[in-house]
Amino acid sequence: MVVMMPTTTRAESMEWTRRDATPTLAPNARFEDEDVVRVRDDLTRMLGVLPEDVRGMVRDHPQRKHLLEIVLDLGRAPEARFLGDIGSVFLREAPVTEEELVEAADAVGDFGGDNRAGIEGTLHRISCIRNRRGRIVGMTCRVGRAVTGHIDMIRDILPSGESVLFLGRPGVGKTTVIREMARVLSDELKKRVVIIDTSNEIGGDGDVPHPAIGGARRMQVPDPSMQHRVMIEAVENHMPEVIIVDEIGTEAEALACRTIAERGVQLIGTAHGQLLENLIKNPTLTDLVGGVQTVTLGDDEARARGCQKSILERQGPPTFPILIEMHERNMWVAHNVAESVDEVLTGARPVVQLRTRDADGEVAIHRTVYDMDVSLGTANVSHTLGAMGGIIAPTSRINNKPESSEDDPYAWVDTIGIAPDKDVASEAYGGFSENKKRGKKTRANAKRSR
Repeated sequence: MVVMMPTTTRAESMEWTRRDATPTLAPNARFEDEDVVRVRDDLTRMLGVLPEDVRGMVRDHPQRKHLLEIVLDLGRAPEARFLGDIGSVFLREAPVTEEELVEAADAVGDFGGDNRAGIEGTLHRISCIRNRRGRIVGMTCRVGRAVTGHIDMIRDILPSGESVLFLGRPGVGKTTVIREMARVLSDELKKRVVIIDTSNEIGGDGDVPHPAIGGARRMQVPDPSMQHRVMIEAVENHMPEVIIVDEIGTEAEALACRTIAERGVQLIGTAHGQLLENLIKNPTLTDLVGGVQTVTLGDDEARARGCQKSILERQGPPTFPILIEMHERNMWVAHNVAESVDEVLTGARPVVQLRTRDADGEVAIHRTVYDMDVSLGTANVSHTLGAMGGIIAPTSRINNKPESSEDDPYAWVDTIGIAPDKDVASEAYGGFSENKKRGKKTRANAKRSR
């Protein structure tokens, strides 16, 4: 079944749409009209950090709306890096000097214990690199954008109240999405939302949060190691219905997530990793998807299942019932975590939702067997959908195993102690003819003996 969510282009009332070539800033614009993807970057606020002769080049660059970050490294030319295939360009030939780095650091202010700082009232993130003596020898000026319009990819999920976890490589837009979710949950669904903002990336720097988060409240974290404590404090002191947290990466934070979920609070978060496989195999974060335990079966049960006596099973209910792999900004894979983990641990391929958005802004949801090469870029998405027929991938199963394990992203399961018995594997992977021949010979020998 294909579900289409149409979008309608409307008169521009904000900064720029994806089809616009030139941005126009509107600092006080409200975040409305999500029928088209709109972006607000406040880039002019970050120009003051850059060397004077570089500012104009960044401001007037024709690919400005695709700018990802600006890198200032001591002794190297300043570099601008862009999203997609644009790559990077040097902004001048002269290398960055120590004086320019000192001026940039003074313009930013104090860096925290994680070597990050921000610009008050914006979503930009400034990170520094220090030498052994603590002196700044490099800076990464990451452009923060308030984007409205991505929420239509998962709008049907939000009213369910289920916790959602996002995975994806850096720069794919995880923080941008959860920022917009905070605004929609608080302003449109009228829920009590609290953001745990460890590095001020979601709500921006300063005591007053950025308007991109709407009416959601924001709790700042003084040190990254205290994120899990602030998460628990938010639940105990402020009675939220939704907790939003970015970059879940430690065992303490995973435990805090489970504690919060058990209290009936909806969680929206991101974690380190790109695939469901990464969390299953990560002993620190595996509890987010229910955990994995080794179970020893009896002889009869193992024979009935056609597997070894020691198998892996999901330990409990997942903290996040829904997991979304963000492969590209317009190509997401949504998992029902409990079903997907169970399928993976039995050596099968899970059935997932492939959510895509085309150039016209239309969102399509395809229910399909997850057998695509997840390393493919957006250039191959149309080819992948064509092979799937737009509905269900033509993948046959025998004893709940794929017909072929070639290019199977979950083939690694067979290496962790749950491979089926030889006879079962022989049948599942094409040993039928050989078994039939043996059976014929056995019957023929029996007739001769008679």
